[in-house]
Amino acid sequence: MDELYRQYSQILFHFLYTRCQDRELAEDLMQETFLKALESLDSYDGSCKLSTWLCQIGKHLLYQHWSKTNRTRLEELDETLESGHDTQQHAMAKVELADVWERLQNLSPDMRRVVELRVLGDLSFREIGNLLGKSENWARVTFYRAKLTLT
Repeated sequence: MDELYRQYSQILFHFLYTRCQDRELAEDLMQETFLKALESLDSYDGSCKLSTWLCQIGKHLLYQHWSKTNRTRLEELDETLESGHDTQQHAMAKVELADVWERLQNLSPDMRRVVELRVLGDLSFREIGNLLGKSENWARVTFYRAKLTLT
């Protein structure tokens, strides 16, 4: 595994960093990717390059991170709104939540459905594709494009 790490760590780090633009997050995800790869090395079938397989694991972990982060932020906003203790904090949370919902409403109906099913419904891309009568890849691409639009 040390040899694999030396050989592929820079490629994987660069791949993750270009997507998240956060050095610490990219490093954390790189470490987690190698851990996941070690745990599932027997599932690598050789149908693609090892670097491609590692990048796919890393990309999946990055999407999981984004999904958790967005869900956590919405939950924090919701809790702040429900508590009602600090009027200024309450007002700021309302404005931020309204901004998030407004940006979601500006997405195309397909993008909005995919984001809602992925982030709020916690469905896999395969499940989303099946639910909407599309492919798993369509769901992935639509979600990616929605993220670009929202950021």
